[in-house]
Amino acid sequence: MKRSPFAPKKIPAMPHIEGVSLNVWASHEYYKNRNDVLAISLPENTRAAAVFTQSQTCAAPVELSKQHLKITGGKVRGLVVNAGCANAFTGAAGTRAAVRTAQAAAQSLSCAPEHIMLASTGVIGQDLNPTAIIAGLKNIKPLRHDRRQNWQAAARTIVTTDTYPKLATQRVKFGKHIVSINAIAKGSGMIAPDMATMLAFVFTDAAIPTALLQKILRDGCDKSLNAISVDSDTSTSDTCLLFATAHKKLGGAPLRSWQDKRLRPFIIALEKVLTAIALQVVGDGEGISRLMTIDVRGARNDAAARRIALAIGNSPLVKTAVAGGDANWGRIVMAVGKAGEVVSRDRLAIDIGGNSVARRGRVALDYNEALVTKHFQKRQIHIAVDVGAKRKGQKEKGQARVWASDLTHGYVKINADYRS
Repeated sequence: MKRSPFAPKKIPAMPHIEGVSLNVWASHEYYKNRNDVLAISLPENTRAAAVFTQSQTCAAPVELSKQHLKITGGKVRGLVVNAGCANAFTGAAGTRAAVRTAQAAAQSLSCAPEHIMLASTGVIGQDLNPTAIIAGLKNIKPLRHDRRQNWQAAARTIVTTDTYPKLATQRVKFGKHIVSINAIAKGSGMIAPDMATMLAFVFTDAAIPTALLQKILRDGCDKSLNAISVDSDTSTSDTCLLFATAHKKLGGAPLRSWQDKRLRPFIIALEKVLTAIALQVVGDGEGISRLMTIDVRGARNDAAARRIALAIGNSPLVKTAVAGGDANWGRIVMAVGKAGEVVSRDRLAIDIGGNSVARRGRVALDYNEALVTKHFQKRQIHIAVDVGAKRKGQKEKGQARVWASDLTHGYVKINADYRS
């Protein structure tokens, strides 16, 4: 498969996070000559937060992981991920396979099955054979000495149609300590996260209570993983998990609120990691040739602005125009209008690549087709829209940024031949 033009030139060096052991192996069930199972053991004090797909046909691992988090209150000891089979729409057999996997991991780590998280990605409707996964769980090995290579191996193990592994990291001051935030992810197609096929796993050695972890993860996802789209299809398996091993404690008064100023640097660093991962996912969109950054402002609120921006990024007509380098900006007008949010047609303003396109509900007087067309030949396209949805005497400040891939023949070919 051709490597995405947006593949990072360098893979980041991932720092060691104490107590986290990454193990990979091949099940030989769904791929030849590659690893497809990842098992991660975590220290006893680890707490987890999660954001899952909102799909009504979610996979068995999603359902089981939700149940486990509810039972344990966020206490987690391990994670098992397999690629090639999504274990979605597999009925009771899929649930049994997930339960058996959790039980095997728990036995290996000497904990209750409820302390195990699961994730699967791949073909929907295909039964998962857990035999090779369970066999491998009996032989979990400690973290290798080459830590950077180990994180790379973990990221490569969970890919499907991805053309490169996704990794991101940040280090940040946390009280008297410097803590690390490491993330690995997979995702290339079926990307329109409504977490909420995409998986993201984030690890930190900071000590943060579960309730606060959940709040900052949800907020971070809304600005990153929930602000990207490749094909507007929400996976049955979308999962983002944040694990905090509690190896490094903040000190002083206990953390009780996400608004605690001491937590702010960590929140900013986490958002940077999630955004980096999100951009790598959308930048690896199946068949991608151009990447759109879409900024919307002037909406009733931020949520409305995001829905309008996604309506633009998800529009097949906008996507194909971008793929073809055709500055057919009327399609943006169409997408804004169909979003179902309050907009003012006669105040609508559009800029492409910093060039005026539309003002006050019609083509801008200084519109320059040649400049806009030139911008559409670039790899990265910037679209800015002000929807002017203000009420009398009130200035609306709703704004959002989303990222979306174009739609090419390459996308069609990949998905037409997906199971071939």
